[in-house]
Amino acid sequence: MPELPDITVYIDALRPRVVDRVLTAARVKSPFLVRSVEPAIDSLEGRRVIGIDRLGKRIVFKFEDEMFLVLHLMIAGRLLWKPSGSRPTGKIDLATLEFGDADVSQEPLCGGTLVITEAGTKKRASLFAVAGRAGLLTHDPGGVEPLTCTLESFMAALKQENRTLKRALTSPHLFSGIGNAYSDEILHAARLSPVKLTRSLDDRAIATLHEATKQILIHWTSVLRSQFGIVVPAPTGQRGGITTQMKIGRFPRAGEITAFRPDFAVHGKYGQPCPVCVTKVHRIVRAENEINYCATCQTGGKLLADRSLSRLLKDDWPDTVEEWEAVRSTPT
Repeated sequence: MPELPDITVYIDALRPRVVDRVLTAARVKSPFLVRSVEPAIDSLEGRRVIGIDRLGKRIVFKFEDEMFLVLHLMIAGRLLWKPSGSRPTGKIDLATLEFGDADVSQEPLCGGTLVITEAGTKKRASLFAVAGRAGLLTHDPGGVEPLTCTLESFMAALKQENRTLKRALTSPHLFSGIGNAYSDEILHAARLSPVKLTRSLDDRAIATLHEATKQILIHWTSVLRSQFGIVVPAPTGQRGGITTQMKIGRFPRAGEITAFRPDFAVHGKYGQPCPVCVTKVHRIVRAENEINYCATCQTGGKLLADRSLSRLLKDDWPDTVEEWEAVRSTPT
């Protein structure tokens, strides 16, 4: 599932390609993608995009007159950028959004087609057309932003429920944008057991986790931006936040946004040596999710595989990804 660093880079790549452009055509191939009835998706055709943002793991296209498109890629959804006029003809293509009416001074990025794809048979990706900011807020799970929240707000979110650390970090109503992959990396960096309960942590451990969360998310966002040649300085002007110093870079190609990266420490590294201590990485599989961890670095050498753990995970983990990603609360 694309998480905060992945979604951030998608937005970095999309912003110069769609902001200040008009949605000229929305072509939906899959009947499972569009989850809203009113307003209709095609009612946004002819409207100009005035911004693009992240909302948890969702991408929000902001249009004129407080209209929005909210896209959640879920596990297997991905994005591609193709020339203008491209249609959703591929086996895994769900829809295309075509953007045009660009300022000619912006060549060669004078329009193009965003292709929404989803591999596999479980069609979980969703696209909503939304009218008004009040409607948009119903799509916000309400989790704190891990890169900007204070230690105090991080601590409050963490202790809101007595969950395992893995569950808490990946709960969208507690923390925004963190999923299965980066939670494994964060907990490894913090040297904390993924099944330790949140309310058992002392202030020092929480501070360590807070710092590790920021460190991992910043690091991997930087790695991805470098991979795609994207440079994003602090915004100095208007016009969608684009500055003259921004390097646009290329759009991610198929297979380049992935939850399995060769330089990850533990996620997807089952049976491989931990980069810190060379102990083999272990994992726990539960429902549609998993934990990857180093026993030496994180659990004092203890392997997490007994009956009490099974009962704990049964109570702590949802059975489906849909339950995991469900919007639980909205900010006031």
